[in-house]
Amino acid sequence: METFGLHNFLAFTHRGLYCEAGGFYLDPKLTVRHAVISHAHSDHAIRGNENVYCTAPTEAFMQKKFRGKGEYHIKNYGENFTIGGVNITLFPAGHILGSAQVLMEFDGVKYLYTGDFKTAHDPSCEPFHFVRADVLYTETTFAKPSFSHPNPAEEIQKLNQYKGINILIGCYSLGKAQRITQLATQYCPDKQVIVHSESVTFHKIYESFGFSLGNWSRYNRKLLKENDNIIYVVPPSVYYRHAESKKFLKTFATGWKHFYRDNDLQLTISDHADWRELHELIAYIKPKTVFTLHGDGSRLKKFFQGQAMNVVMLTGKRKEESKPQPLSLFSDENTVR
Repeated sequence: METFGLHNFLAFTHRGLYCEAGGFYLDPKLTVRHAVISHAHSDHAIRGNENVYCTAPTEAFMQKKFRGKGEYHIKNYGENFTIGGVNITLFPAGHILGSAQVLMEFDGVKYLYTGDFKTAHDPSCEPFHFVRADVLYTETTFAKPSFSHPNPAEEIQKLNQYKGINILIGCYSLGKAQRITQLATQYCPDKQVIVHSESVTFHKIYESFGFSLGNWSRYNRKLLKENDNIIYVVPPSVYYRHAESKKFLKTFATGWKHFYRDNDLQLTISDHADWRELHELIAYIKPKTVFTLHGDGSRLKKFFQGQAMNVVMLTGKRKEESKPQPLSLFSDENTVR
């Protein structure tokens, strides 16, 4: 007989992941009254929420992106606050600047929502902070044994072998562009790094919070035309416009291998946890239950099958199908025979 842990504290509704005990949502998909936002990427943060609880960098990014109404409640890492009787504390998630894990405490039980995270070293944002909890809600973007991200410093240094041609790097404008800029300026010192205008504002916000990205400059057409030792960091839309161009050596910075089909070289740099990092997190926390989000948790579930920790793949369902069960430690309902 195997005994498993706690019931689900959160539930999916048509608006997103909902905490009924506190009356708030985590990274909602539709506008709500109370939204705890883990970070400012568009699949986690939307405009129009009435009350937004987040870190200062996340607020700065959201204000720049959305310029909408709503009241922001800025919270420092480690600062405790309460929404509807649930105690909440934000901790660094290491995903992008300002990204946060959300620790929720209710009725003596600790629930940790990671949001997107990575534990790998990244000087462009706050380092991941390990937190103890009874229940873990984790992203599983790269939750397969085949995903083992290489050292990012070694990856970016591959660009040093290419001479006499400019290098076009495609990446998302918020988070990845700043990380690539920092890596390139540090490890490719003989190359000049220029950045597309879409990312420049985010670069400046990073630097306003004390995170240096090195010696970079805004895109200049003449500069690019007259030089052949430049790394040009661009958003996906610009990258794909140059798909057939022979003027650049082209690569897309990501952990997804299918992006490399038409690239000139592979640049595996991800801002999500890989298989090893997920296991590192679980080994530290030792949760009674793990709920998987944002990806395929089947491999993780299979790996821990038969052990004294339950792994549940949590998927979006209608509210009436996923209403949270009463909290209970090791009850008969949690026992698998």
